[in-house]
Amino acid sequence: MKVGERIRALRERAGFNQNKLAEWAGVSQTHLRRVELGQADITVGHLQLICDALGISMKDFFNVSEEKEETAVAMSGLTPRQKSLLIEFLKSL
Repeated sequence: MKVGERIRALRERAGFNQNKLAEWAGVSQTHLRRVELGQADITVGHLQLICDALGISMKDFFNVSEEKEETAVAMSGLTPRQKSLLIEFLKSL
């Protein structure tokens, strides 16, 4: 899912219209609309403001789950060869 699509989905789930989210986040409604449509990029700073207005963290925005973090930590201790073998195994499932 693209960033703009994710913003729109979270905005709608929170019950905000574009004007309300833009107002609460302190960003331009026009820019927010363009980001949601994929016509403009968003800065990390503006994304943080939007996340704050939605009451979520950047981690929640990008949907980084505990399970993914545990997997990354576990894989960090593997050798490059072990990582490669694990990835090939997972692809075979």
